[in-house]
Amino acid sequence: MYLWLKAFHIIAVISWMAGMLYLPRLYVYHAMVEPGSARAETFALMERRLLKAIMNPAMIVTFVLGFWMALLMPSLLQEGWFIAKIILVFAMAGVHGKFAVMRKAFERGEGIRPDTYYRIWNEVPTVLMIAIVILVVVQPF
Repeated sequence: MYLWLKAFHIIAVISWMAGMLYLPRLYVYHAMVEPGSARAETFALMERRLLKAIMNPAMIVTFVLGFWMALLMPSLLQEGWFIAKIILVFAMAGVHGKFAVMRKAFERGEGIRPDTYYRIWNEVPTVLMIAIVILVVVQPF
């Protein structure tokens, strides 16, 4: 059963990460169009659907299955690499929350920053993902 959970956990992580890598790119493009324009409305719709229909469910499934696997293998909680991974996963969830706040600002048409701000945020999930994958595969400590 553990391997089935792991397979579906990986599928959920891939789905979540696809959104985490794409949503801030949408914000870059959204920041470059006239607020209230038809293009801005299209971006707002795409952002809302991506976050609510794909990213939120994928993140929830990722956490539920990850927690379930940790219950089945509690010895993981004593591994340094696993604890570091959990910390980074919670950081990723924090970035997810930040992206949700950004989406609401775009939807309201207020507090929109220059596209360079969103370009920087676009890199954060990538850096976290690289660190998490290295921790899981290499298990350096």
